[in-house]
Amino acid sequence: MPFVQHGGPRYLQIADMLERALSGGSLRPGDRLPPQRSLAALFQVDLTTVTRAYDEAKRRNLLEGHGARGTYVAAPKVELTQMLDLSMNIPPPPVGVDFDDLLKQGVAQVLMRTDSDMLMSYHLGGGSKADRAAGAAWLAPMFGNVDGEHVVACPGAQAALAALILTLSRPGDAILTEPAVYPGLRSAAGQLNRKAVVVETDADGMLPEALEKAGRKHRARLVYLNPTLQNPTAHTMPAARRLAITQVAQRCGMHIIEDDPYWLLASDAPPPLAHYAPAHVSYIATLSKCLAPGLRMAYTLIADTQLRERFLDALRSFSLMATPVTTALTTQWIHDGSAHALLAGIRSEADARQDVIRTILTGATHPRSDGIHVWFSLPGYWTSRELAATARAQGVAVTASDAFYDNRPPNAIRISLGSIRDRARLAGALKKLSLLLAHKPAVRREFVI
Repeated sequence: MPFVQHGGPRYLQIADMLERALSGGSLRPGDRLPPQRSLAALFQVDLTTVTRAYDEAKRRNLLEGHGARGTYVAAPKVELTQMLDLSMNIPPPPVGVDFDDLLKQGVAQVLMRTDSDMLMSYHLGGGSKADRAAGAAWLAPMFGNVDGEHVVACPGAQAALAALILTLSRPGDAILTEPAVYPGLRSAAGQLNRKAVVVETDADGMLPEALEKAGRKHRARLVYLNPTLQNPTAHTMPAARRLAITQVAQRCGMHIIEDDPYWLLASDAPPPLAHYAPAHVSYIATLSKCLAPGLRMAYTLIADTQLRERFLDALRSFSLMATPVTTALTTQWIHDGSAHALLAGIRSEADARQDVIRTILTGATHPRSDGIHVWFSLPGYWTSRELAATARAQGVAVTASDAFYDNRPPNAIRISLGSIRDRARLAGALKKLSLLLAHKPAVRREFVI
């Protein structure tokens, strides 16, 4: 087997090869595989690599073991019913990184360097000095040198978002947003008795004059923006518009929550809004969207000391602290370089997946698209709800536009590229979607009694 130099760990390449052989018909359910030692000799790898490949293939329901009788290709009934998920926005598996080994080594380092009692005890919210220093290092590509005292380590972006809403607004207040908005913002606003108010946009994003008008009309003190590879549209606000928006916020006494999970996945993103007006912008950077969902860690950058203390008080009211083990692992990975190696692998895989969707779905991406999701405008004979429902019935999950819009959603869907682990299966899901889009939906007859 010709291994691909940058195709990831060899055990995953072997598992991928088995999956392709099954989907291509050269392997069939019930076929017996060679003994692991024979396969190791054939591929010129050690036995452990083949064992891990078989274990991965079993996890994917491709193989099943029968003791002394050997290992066989599994019947496809489980695989056939598995949903091909293009709806969940999570990072893809990293190219050239053995995540299992990385996780084991990281946890081992944490346990070796940290007293286990400390990992199982209460900690003050906001993170230790080392945790805040890790956050400052993580934010350095966006801001350059960052004062660690300005960084708060939080148990995820959603917790940080809710605490900022509590800190910066009052019940009944308006939160100004763009028409397309992260559903978690609307959820938090509703639960906290705030209302999301849409501000007009153009091709560059929120209009500064419309922001100023809405701010005065609603007496708003809070603005929410996701300016880089926006979820769901994947649009990035240009630098000139960012500067203009922050100038309005400064002039009108408004504060901006900048939710920026994807900046590190973009190839040429402008400086964050917080770069232009640090006193008027609180910046959230989560690791869940660019490294791994299980890393419930977000760094919130707040320059003002009093605001930072009020934010911590609000955060502690519903989340006393981030999980110490997760915090310690994140800090370890950032300080030893593992987090940046993981990020590089994810960016490489995300770029490859953008190439896959660009090849299969014409018009799904721009020539230089980045990130882990795309926004796809539908042909007029499909509505986004109908397409999403029909695709789900055929085993492919996508997200309809009304998940992100309160009023008049465009006829589009968000396609997420990270949930399907194997790139070949991702291509298969996109081909199913492409075939669906190529045909008009069946005409539904209405019977009138």
